[in-house]
Amino acid sequence: MIIKIFKKRLVDKNLPISNGAFSQLQKEILQGKLKAGAKLTEQAICEKYNISRTPVREAIRQLEVEGLVEIIPNRGAFVVGFSYQDLLDMLELQREYEVQAIKWAIQRITDEEKEDLEEAFEFMEFYTQKNDLDKMFTINMNFHQLIYRAAHNRMLEQTLSLYQTYIKHSRKPMPYPEHYLEDLLEEHGLVFDAIMNKDMDMGIKAMRYHMDKTIERFRMHNII
Repeated sequence: MIIKIFKKRLVDKNLPISNGAFSQLQKEILQGKLKAGAKLTEQAICEKYNISRTPVREAIRQLEVEGLVEIIPNRGAFVVGFSYQDLLDMLELQREYEVQAIKWAIQRITDEEKEDLEEAFEFMEFYTQKNDLDKMFTINMNFHQLIYRAAHNRMLEQTLSLYQTYIKHSRKPMPYPEHYLEDLLEEHGLVFDAIMNKDMDMGIKAMRYHMDKTIERFRMHNII
């Protein structure tokens, strides 16, 4: 059911205050609204989000762990940002993790997880026909999330989910090449067929092909 695909999504108002501040700041850094070198002032953030200093400090510490902020003693916290090269390097790493995810998913996927993946792919087909880019992006992310879950490895799922977050917020609105959605659907169709047929060799080739094309699109068009 499509409800199953979305059921683990978190609603901001249900998050701890520090997590909400962290998510907002992370998003603004990845989108370039907070530029590299900008100083993060606790008081300004408190006023902007109407929260106390404690969750702001925790959010800044989390951003430092992710490498998006540098805390300089006696000077404060400064945005490091996320460059084109950072994204490219991340996609190269993601390719290897995605290949491992599909290998484990083919070995470990349950019947229920297969049904969820099939439904997600059907929605990808539907939104491709509708030429709905935004919905396709959302279902695309959930399709991959289902593969991560089917791999049944918590650390791998957490790592790839973090990469997804970075990609989601770093994506820039711009014209996409002709047949982009059709190409994306075809790539995911190969991945889907390999999982359904438990074809390990095909799964590895299909996921590597999809990630190679993703990196190629990023290099050529600056899109993901």
